[in-house]
Amino acid sequence: MSLEEVAQGFAALGSEARLAVVLCLVKAGTGGLTIGDIQERTGMAPSTLAHHLRFLSQGGLILQEKQGRSVVNRASFDHLAALGGYLLKECCADEQKCGETEHGDDQ
Repeated sequence: MSLEEVAQGFAALGSEARLAVVLCLVKAGTGGLTIGDIQERTGMAPSTLAHHLRFLSQGGLILQEKQGRSVVNRASFDHLAALGGYLLKECCADEQKCGETEHGDDQ
C-alpha cells in the first residue's frame, strides 16, 4: 500500500459523518446495507449520505454493488485492515525492543 493510498484512506475517515457510516457498515458485517438502511441508522439526509458514500468509495473504504434496484454498501474490511497495518508495521521500529504492554492496552 502506497503512502498516497494510505493518506487518501485516512482523509476519507477524516469526517465524523463518514466515520459514522464506516462504523455502521463494519457493524453490519459482510452482508452490508442498502443506502436506505444507512440513512435510517445514521439519520443523514439523502444528498449528504450520497456525498459521503462517494468519498468513501473513492478512498477504497467501502464497496458498492448494485442488486436490482438497490445499491448494497459494504465495508472494505481488507482495505481498513491494511490502513491500520500500515501504521502498526512500523511500531517501535526505532527502539531496541517493543513492549506491547506499553501501548497495546490503551483502548
